[in-house]
Amino acid sequence: MLTNTTEPRPSLFRQPTAVWAIAFACAISFMGIGLVDPILPKISAALDATPSETMLLFTSYLFVTGIAMFFTSWVSGRIGVKWTLIAGLTLIVVFAGLAGLAGSVDAIIGFRAGWGLGNALFLSTALAAIVGAASGGSRQAIVLYEAALGIGMAIGPLVGGALGEISWRGPFFGTAILMAIALVAILVLLRFPKQSAAERAAARAAAPSVTASFRALRHPALLALSLVAVCYNFGFFTLLAYSPYPVEAAAQAAGMEFGAHELGLVFFGWGLALALTSVVVAPVLTRRLGLRPVLFATLALFAVCLGLLGVFVASLPALVSLVIVSGLLLGVMNTALTEAVMEATDLPRSVASSTYSGVRFIGGAIAPAIAGPVAAALGVPVPYWMGAAAVVVAILVLALMGKHLAHIGAERGANEPQPELAEAQAIGAGDAS
Repeated sequence: MLTNTTEPRPSLFRQPTAVWAIAFACAISFMGIGLVDPILPKISAALDATPSETMLLFTSYLFVTGIAMFFTSWVSGRIGVKWTLIAGLTLIVVFAGLAGLAGSVDAIIGFRAGWGLGNALFLSTALAAIVGAASGGSRQAIVLYEAALGIGMAIGPLVGGALGEISWRGPFFGTAILMAIALVAILVLLRFPKQSAAERAAARAAAPSVTASFRALRHPALLALSLVAVCYNFGFFTLLAYSPYPVEAAAQAAGMEFGAHELGLVFFGWGLALALTSVVVAPVLTRRLGLRPVLFATLALFAVCLGLLGVFVASLPALVSLVIVSGLLLGVMNTALTEAVMEATDLPRSVASSTYSGVRFIGGAIAPAIAGPVAAALGVPVPYWMGAAAVVVAILVLALMGKHLAHIGAERGANEPQPELAEAQAIGAGDAS
């Protein structure tokens, strides 16, 4: 009697419980990006804060995340992936809970900074942890990771809007509870093979130095793409952090009640569009058209969208439509720009990723700090036009420094080992912005 010795094909859904725990934590972490968007006006009303003050919730979070990203590869090299994950999750739980208990907008701004530190530690090692624990190879793990990214980005505003209708504190407490569940699951379930003392010493010796990410900016191609990322993310977070206020004002002018739930639905559409194009559309476009043409075209279209948002800032249908269309463009841009960074240099992938992500987050932190005061001083449309101008500067940098980027988008060598892994790691780090 013959027996079937063929091994079953790897399945995305046949994974150890630890993998699902990490994927769940990833989704909740990415939810935290858009979670506060629908409740910004409600925080302003409840705590008697100006839009400029509440938008600093993004600035403190992104600035600290960006600075920390320069050091996360060094930290994980010293204490290991699992304990870096746990440290990050613990900080998120603590500071998200404290933000929910805060009595002033200044306190929330400070607690969001601590949350950003936790987010940097967690996201910098989440993919490595999934790959280490998953069955079916790194490709299956990457699909799970990107699915978690997309789900988190899409449902974050929806959950923020739903909980925000109850209280502005709800989204913060909800995040803390969900992350606490994920933390316990990872503590109990995540196991890596034990290493000898010699193996641990060798791993520490091979880890990047504490200054590796800063020294990486000497590379002209990485510097060029980092400058592009700073300008692009200024536009990105002008859209994300500032838009709730013009949308709410346009709704009030039209005689409509537009609370946290309605804002959550708008940014759910934005996040869903971003997730769809980043995972499904962008790889097809970059493969067929090439990286540089996709970068130029997407930046140009995004600049047009920001300009139109300024022109039609009093029209609710136009604002909602343009925000969602911008999500389609941002998904393509995030993936294409990350792929360009991964191909631009021969630096270690972890170093290139952390350097790019750190600069990118810092660029994103500037926009919310500027948008509120500019709108108050110069008018509601002006932050959008400033965002459009920043994206145009990104296009100019891409064109003027083109000689350093001529090689990106070339065919990868047939023997290059698993480029998808490094690419997904950088996408995850970058898209937390």
